[in-house]
Amino acid sequence: MTAAPLTTLVRRNDTHRLIPSQHRDDGRTVLARLAHGEAELGDLYDLDNATNDRLLAENDLLPDIRVHELLFGVPYYRIVNASFTHAHPLGSRFNGPDRGAWYAAFEIRTAQAEVAFHKSLHLEEIGRFDDEVTFDDYLADFSCELHDLRKRDAFAPYLDPGSYVASQTLAARLLNDGSLGIIYPSVRRAGGTCIACFRPALVMNVRRAKTYRFRWSGTPTPVITVDTRG
Repeated sequence: MTAAPLTTLVRRNDTHRLIPSQHRDDGRTVLARLAHGEAELGDLYDLDNATNDRLLAENDLLPDIRVHELLFGVPYYRIVNASFTHAHPLGSRFNGPDRGAWYAAFEIRTAQAEVAFHKSLHLEEIGRFDDEVTFDDYLADFSCELHDLRKRDAFAPYLDPGSYVASQTLAARLLNDGSLGIIYPSVRRAGGTCIACFRPALVMNVRRAKTYRFRWSGTPTPVITVDTRG
């Protein structure tokens, strides 16, 4: 077993996390647009409350993240909580399917490259590079000790561009040992730096900045512009 990476004190303001604008936090259920009147809206809220993992976690009903870990009463707390409670069914690089993490990049171009890669992969699977999506840029500040995967060849298996098996195993071990998160070189943009924060309380001073429009028109590489309507 490879020795656990050492920790580094990371102090960085204005990190970037891009989230699809459809998930923008207005305090309403995403099902509200389906309602035809207050009665139906109430039923939809009940449905959302019963099936929304973030809401279940905020009521201490999810086993892998407890309510005392989540944020309340600060700007965009729902956005932060959702990143930990709505994990991808297959997990991501440094988390499994049962508990998410807050992924962010030091540079906006790195955040864009990460998002573009994963969306392009999805479009490749359906065989059509033709789509248009807007993403909101959420800035956050960090000041904490993170396990550092930079500048060590021994950590290359955790940065495999085609597999998350080793990295998820490492992350589960570190999380179980009380790790706060990981800092690592971007796999999708040379020279970029990313973090995977394991603890909601460390995602500080969250605010929404610019909105970016990604447009795929027949190729895997999108055209990215600032969306002035965002």
